[in-house]
Amino acid sequence: MRRGRRGRRTQTDTSAALVLQAQEPSPLNTVAPIVSSYNDKIRPLLDAIDKLRDLKVTEEGIQLPTIVVVGDQSSGKSSVLESLAGISLPRGQGICTRVPLIMKLQHHSNPEAHLSLEYGGRVEDTNEVNISEDIINATNFIAGGGKEVSNTPLTLLVKKNGVPDLTMVDLPGITRVPAPGQPDNIYDQIKDIIMEYITPEESIILNVLSATVDFTTCESIRMSHSVDKHGERTLAVVTKADVLPEGLLEKVTSDDVNIGLGYVCVRNRIGDETNEEARAISDKLFQTHPLLSKIDKAIVGIPVLAQKLVQIQAASIARNLPEIVKKINDKLNACLSELNNMPKSLSTVAEAMTSFMQIIGASKESLKKILVRGEFEEYKDQKRMHCTARLVEMLSEYSDQLDKYDHSETKCQNFFMEEINILEEAKGIKLPNFVPRNAFLVILQGKVNEIKDLPIEFVERVWTYIEDVVISVLMKHSECYYQLQLSTRRAGHNLMAKMKEKSIKWMNEIVEMEKLTDYTCHPEYVSEWTRLMAGQTAFLSGLYGADHPSKITVCIGEVEVEGLRKYSHELVSQAFDLNMRMIAYWKVVLRRLVDYMALHLQLSVTNLVNKEIEKEIINELMGPNYGYGSGIERMLEESPSVAVKREKLVKSIKKLKDSKEVVSKIMDGIIP
Repeated sequence: MRRGRRGRRTQTDTSAALVLQAQEPSPLNTVAPIVSSYNDKIRPLLDAIDKLRDLKVTEEGIQLPTIVVVGDQSSGKSSVLESLAGISLPRGQGICTRVPLIMKLQHHSNPEAHLSLEYGGRVEDTNEVNISEDIINATNFIAGGGKEVSNTPLTLLVKKNGVPDLTMVDLPGITRVPAPGQPDNIYDQIKDIIMEYITPEESIILNVLSATVDFTTCESIRMSHSVDKHGERTLAVVTKADVLPEGLLEKVTSDDVNIGLGYVCVRNRIGDETNEEARAISDKLFQTHPLLSKIDKAIVGIPVLAQKLVQIQAASIARNLPEIVKKINDKLNACLSELNNMPKSLSTVAEAMTSFMQIIGASKESLKKILVRGEFEEYKDQKRMHCTARLVEMLSEYSDQLDKYDHSETKCQNFFMEEINILEEAKGIKLPNFVPRNAFLVILQGKVNEIKDLPIEFVERVWTYIEDVVISVLMKHSECYYQLQLSTRRAGHNLMAKMKEKSIKWMNEIVEMEKLTDYTCHPEYVSEWTRLMAGQTAFLSGLYGADHPSKITVCIGEVEVEGLRKYSHELVSQAFDLNMRMIAYWKVVLRRLVDYMALHLQLSVTNLVNKEIEKEIINELMGPNYGYGSGIERMLEESPSVAVKREKLVKSIKKLKDSKEVVSKIMDGIIP
């Protein structure tokens, strides 16, 4: 049905021509069909939009120009739509429309009307006699047999001679007070449906108002104003003009409620009147009634309403079509790009093996960067994944925890008592002035026992952190392969448990070595001991001198010495020497515990990344858990989320390609 001249012209020129070539409404003193040659011009555009709606392109976030019919309950919506469609719709008390009713009106030359309903994946033919009952049955199928509403649409196709080419969505009438059998939140349910349809900028709001009410109090006006404050896309049709003609002229001329597209006043069809009879009565009413006849004839009657809707619809489609085309192309390109960026669907073992090696290689490279080389560009905004920095912080915290076990305050109060007691018990038949080695070892073992749990706790904490990092990296690189994720996660946990166990065993050996030996070749020990011993003479002089002070300042601070005078000069001298040796040597021990841990971690992490992780994952895939090799075949199975995503993208691409074809055809007609 595409028509158009072959001359070169722009889409904007053509769109404007579609609107300007509209014919004036039929004279009101005749009962003419509410259709004109204008339908032939709008029909191809409207068909294209209807096809896009049938394709459900709105599910892709692409809004379509739509005439949305809203109104308070009993405002006369059904009567208006009946007059436009030339058929009978469900009427009665309460909410007659319980689901969005998409009405597709199509003029055709065949005198016999064709009607059909589409819902629930079915298309059912009907006729003018049964249409009202069939709509009720279809509504009950969608929303149930009660009085509840549903947002699932019902589509009514009316092909009939004389109807205007329009597509409208009739929504449930607004009610604030639930009727018996309706849910308490019926108002909120209806409001949510209405707001969903009228919010898009592409929607034209047909607001049905009863002449019997104050327009400023109408709930439908409040809702339309919330999304169209200045009424730029709102057209009002005033029903029941014959019921309360007083003041109607003032209402539609003063426009207190900002209806930007204007008003149309109509008389509702009453009782068993045919549409032809109702139109004739309406024409006469607006010509002869003392009050209604004063209203401009350009804003009264169903033919005028039909013509306005067709014109507004045409202008809206022409205005929005270029943007719709752009959005379809943009969305299609985005979906194609996203699908192309998804991992290839694996169909052979060779493809699975290739993908597996690529995943392992990428995972190892990521782990090398963040765990070994300190490169964190891949996880720039995730500080937890800046591993070398976090490991240094953990080592510093570990070192601080070890230093806290010095107990300086206790030692200041009981200065030398531990050394004296141990020296007393370490006496033997030997030369004097020699510090017994076994006394030094007893003190050393006691100090090591105090901190022996800290290194083990640190090992567990640091490997828990590394395990979290490794699993995160493995999951990221294998996210598209569900079975591989299961294997790599299990392999990662198993390997981390082995590495942790190995480190704990190694650390326990280090702790035991520190308890059993008192050796270091580090010159700092001797130099520190020498520095500390330089204060021995002054300490002993102060202790045994004439002043007898109760406290003396030494390297660890001010200490109480009153209880030391009862011991011999030789014993206290030995205790001083033993204490200073332990202070100097303990610094070496603590540094070794931190330094060795750092070196061990560096070696363990390097081995983990370079050798262990790949070997563990391969063993997992090739081992008994997967029938010695069938794990690669299991990789062919996509994760449920990836499979769903791929299927969704494929469906979206097909839908968008079909939509692109629809708009391409209509654009070819507009711009030859």
